[in-house]
Amino acid sequence: MNIETPPSEDAPRLSAAALGAAAGAALLASLCCVAPLALVLVGVSGAWIAQLAAFQPYQPYFLAAAAVALFVAWRKIWRAPACDDGRACAAPKAKRAQKVAFLAIAGLLAVVLGFPFAAPLFY
Repeated sequence: MNIETPPSEDAPRLSAAALGAAAGAALLASLCCVAPLALVLVGVSGAWIAQLAAFQPYQPYFLAAAAVALFVAWRKIWRAPACDDGRACAAPKAKRAQKVAFLAIAGLLAVVLGFPFAAPLFY
């Protein structure tokens, strides 16, 4: 007996919440290393930028939180069962926007993860 659970109406909201959590965690993970360089590159200066290095001990926790949230978002966006045409989870524009946001956040996370290897080129 094969019992499939239909997708819930909350699937778009859950994936959007997971994407938001992943984006927030990825931005927090970049505060110690990528953000000071980015701020200096766009012309923002000040002694307060050095205070962002205080976030470095927390970077692994933020990276782990971002990875978990991205995994949840991936499950809700790409692995969700098909739904009826009249439901919110079937809207192709919303799905496309979530996929673009997912790829952008995954790219930001890749930059944060790869920054220690590229940092010597900039300093």
